[in-house]
Amino acid sequence: MIGLALFILALELLKSGAHGLEPLLRRLAVDGLRQAIGFGWLGAYLVLSGSPVAAISLSLYSSGVISDIVTLGMLVGSRLGASFIVLFVGFLYHLRGQSRVASIAVGVLAFLVTASIYLPALVLGYFILANGWFDAIRFGTPAALASFIDALFGPLVTQIEAWLPFWGVFLVGIGVLLGAFKVFDWVLPNIDPDSSQFGNIANAVYRPLVMFGVGALFTSITLSVSVSLTLLVPLASRGYIRRENIVPYIMGANITTFIDTLFASLLLSAPRAFTIVLVEVATVSLFSLLILVAAYRPYQRIINQVLEWIVLDNRNLALFVAFTVGIPLLLLIV
Repeated sequence: MIGLALFILALELLKSGAHGLEPLLRRLAVDGLRQAIGFGWLGAYLVLSGSPVAAISLSLYSSGVISDIVTLGMLVGSRLGASFIVLFVGFLYHLRGQSRVASIAVGVLAFLVTASIYLPALVLGYFILANGWFDAIRFGTPAALASFIDALFGPLVTQIEAWLPFWGVFLVGIGVLLGAFKVFDWVLPNIDPDSSQFGNIANAVYRPLVMFGVGALFTSITLSVSVSLTLLVPLASRGYIRRENIVPYIMGANITTFIDTLFASLLLSAPRAFTIVLVEVATVSLFSLLILVAAYRPYQRIINQVLEWIVLDNRNLALFVAFTVGIPLLLLIV
């Protein structure tokens, strides 16, 4: 309940402070799809999570600072950035004495699978939004809930607005949002990968559709794709989950990671915000299921070939890291 209250308060603060950020975003040229992807991508690096960046993008949209297409780009960028965080955690795990290939492979796979599905989904999502195909599907904040939120959080937000300039309100909102996700992390049970029960579960899930469901379930519980994918690092390094089982897990996780974003869209006074998130969920789900049902083996073979090329040579790995850092910078500033 505390985490939920902080989450709602953070959205209210972000929405309030977002009005003054338009000049900054225009100075950074965040007014197109390409720049939006880079902005969301780098933002996820800075806060070590994609979910806060996704919530921030919706708050900017609800305040009229950015367009629906720019919001979609930020959502995609935030997920690309979140997948790289798993690589960073894997590197730290390698420094503790674990196998380099096994520890880092999960992060590389997370990025490869996310990019190969989200980018074509982005193209389809762009056409859906541009042509208004999903415009009839809109859900705003229920009037009773909106009144309750205003009564509960309005005085506090107003007081913070009186104390701080708009950028200060926005920064406080980011801090409260990170705190909300931290609270969610604290109350989640710790899973011991060495436990016999978990080992038995891992041995039972070798079919792609099953692992797809497991990834979707774990991410819907943790509300963070970074958390659910990071769990794979110790499991893969200890041999509980084989590399070929990780790909469908990531696909499932990349869909249900939008649960908190969908919830955030319902709390904002912009019904089309829900439509934007729904478009992203629908397109990512479509491409993921098409691959699983019709082309999983060829897809897995290609992904594994790219993975082998990256992790088996330090120079290739360095190029990959430079690529994942340099590309969002180029998207934002060029």
